[in-house]
Amino acid sequence: MKLLAFAATNSRNSINRALVEYAANRLKSSFQPDADIEIIDLNDYEMPIYSIDREQETGIPAAARDLFAKIGAADGIIVSFAEHNGLVTAAWKNAFDWMSRIDGKVWQDKPMVMLAASPGPRAGANVLASQEMLTPFFGGEIRGTLGIGTWSEAWDAANSTLLRAEDSAALDETLVKLAA
Repeated sequence: MKLLAFAATNSRNSINRALVEYAANRLKSSFQPDADIEIIDLNDYEMPIYSIDREQETGIPAAARDLFAKIGAADGIIVSFAEHNGLVTAAWKNAFDWMSRIDGKVWQDKPMVMLAASPGPRAGANVLASQEMLTPFFGGEIRGTLGIGTWSEAWDAANSTLLRAEDSAALDETLVKLAA
């Protein structure tokens, strides 16, 4: 199984990057030891702000085509959404908008797990709800979702691990759905 994992943010020190990397490693070590997991950085796919005018003038950026191809080459996806004002980050929205001009099925019928880490107690509830609602329309097969809130209490940065047993158990329950 070839999996693609990424945080849908351009923050270099993102808690969602920490979560998606941990989840990918956990999936491989506990459920899919033969999995080939590629963890990518959204910063490697930076592109101009989408507009129809820009698309007509210069076409779809190579970075959008490359990211779309990465999704297409995967058998499954783990994505962790940062929440900015209740929504996805501007960086992810822009990449998504460009990719949707290649094909409306941005997720290309891939099974996926959606995560969110949040400093607050709501655990990215709004961003996960919006993505759960939209993803099926864009060709994603959601196998599971999980938000982890109050990140400073949930994460041991020195050891790169979750601290709360209930978070670890919930993550395992979510990841096993992708491995199935």
